Amino acid sequence: MIEELEIKTLDDVDVEGKCVFVRVDFNSPVDPHTKKLLDDARIRTHSKTIEELIERKARIVLLAHQGRKGEPDFISLKEHAERLSEMLHYPVKFVDDIFGEKAKNAIKSLKNGEVLLLENVRMWDGETKKLSPEEHAKSELVRELAPFMDVFCVDAFAAAHRSHASMVGFMPVAKEVVAGRVMEQELRVLYKVRNSPEHPCVYILGGAKAEDSADLSYAVLSQGIADYILTGGLVANLFLYSQGVDLGPQNVRVLEKKGFINLKDKIVKLLEKYEDQILLPLDLAVDASGSREEISVKSLPTEYLIKDIGSKTCDLYASKIREANTVVMNGPMGIFEEEAFSLGTQRIFNYIVSSQAFSLIGGGHTIAAARKLGFLEKFSYVSTAGGALVEYLIKGSLPVVEALRKYSG
Repeated sequence: MIEELEIKTLDDVDVEGKCVFVRVDFNSPVDPHTKKLLDDARIRTHSKTIEELIERKARIVLLAHQGRKGEPDFISLKEHAERLSEMLHYPVKFVDDIFGEKAKNAIKSLKNGEVLLLENVRMWDGETKKLSPEEHAKSELVRELAPFMDVFCVDAFAAAHRSHASMVGFMPVAKEVVAGRVMEQELRVLYKVRNSPEHPCVYILGGAKAEDSADLSYAVLSQGIADYILTGGLVANLFLYSQGVDLGPQNVRVLEKKGFINLKDKIVKLLEKYEDQILLPLDLAVDASGSREEISVKSLPTEYLIKDIGSKTCDLYASKIREANTVVMNGPMGIFEEEAFSLGTQRIFNYIVSSQAFSLIGGGHTIAAARKLGFLEKFSYVSTAGGALVEYLIKGSLPVVEALRKYSG
C-alpha cells in the first residue's frame, strides 16, 4: 500500500493462478526508416514487475501502446515482445490482435506463469478518446476483455497523464486494482519530492519543450516547493527573450517556429514576481561557423545559433547546486548531441552527482543526455516519464493516479 495516497500495490493481492492485466508503457524510440526499436529502456524498466508476476505464478496479459497513428513510430508490438523475451530469458507470447477472437483465445490458453502481449492498443481508435474511467468501462475493449481479468495492475506512470481506455477503463469493473512496481516507485519518490522536499530545493529546467516551463516554475515557486529555478536550453532563451533581451534573428525564429512567443506575457509576470529565484544565463555558447564560441548575454544579439549555456553560467549554477539538498532536472542545457555543445549539460550533471543532494531527473532528452555522457547510474532517481512527470510536479496528481485512488482502496 502506498499509504500517503491510499493506493494498493502488488503486496496487497494474491495473484497465483489469477489473470492479471498489466498496463505497461513500452512506448520506445523507433528508427523511422527500418521501423526497428532504437532503445528498449522502458521495456527493461517494466520487466521487474513482469518477472515478479511470473515468479508468483500469475497469468499475465500485457497492454501497451507504441507511437501515434500517422507517425513514423506507430508500429506493431511484435519486436517489443521479442525484446522482453530476451530480457526475461523466458518466452513472451504475442498476438496481433487487441480484443478479437485471436486475443481472447490466447488469453484463455494462458497457464500460470505465462506472459502474453496484446497488439498496440492505439491501433483501436477508441483508445485515445478523452473519457472518464466509467465511460471507458463501457467501451468495446473493456466489454470484450474484462470477463477474463481478475486483477488490473497499472504500471505505466509515463502515460498516467492520459485518461485513455486501457489506462483507466478496466478500473471500474476489476475485482482488484493495484499499482505495479514502476508506478509504485514513481509515486513514492515524486510524492516526497513534491510534498516534502529537503531544502534548499533547486529545479533545473532546460531542453526544447519550453511550453510547460512557466507553469512548472510558478507551481513550485508559489507553493514553496522550490527555492531556485536554473534555466538552460530553449527555456533559457525564451525567458531571456521575455525579459527583453534581443537574441538575434536566428534564435528568435526558433522560438517563433515552436510557438513560444505567445508565452511572453506569462513569463514576464513570472520573472517580475520571482526575479531573485529564477536564474538566467550570464553567457551562452553559439555555433560560430562550426565551432563553439562563448559570448556574454550583455553582448547579444548574435548572428549565430545559441546551442548551450556558457562557462560563467555553469559556475553560477554550481553555487546553487552545491548548497541544495534536493535537485530536480528536466531538460538538457544545450544541444548535447553535438560534442562541442554538450559541455553545459555535462558540467551541470557533474555538479549534481558530486553534491549531497537527492537528485531526480526525468524526460526523454535528459535521460538520453545522461546515458550518452555517462551519468545515468549516478543520480538518486531517474523517472521514466516526461510529460507525466512535469504535470505531476505542476498539479500534484494525474488523471490515472486519481482513478487508482478511487478504485484501488
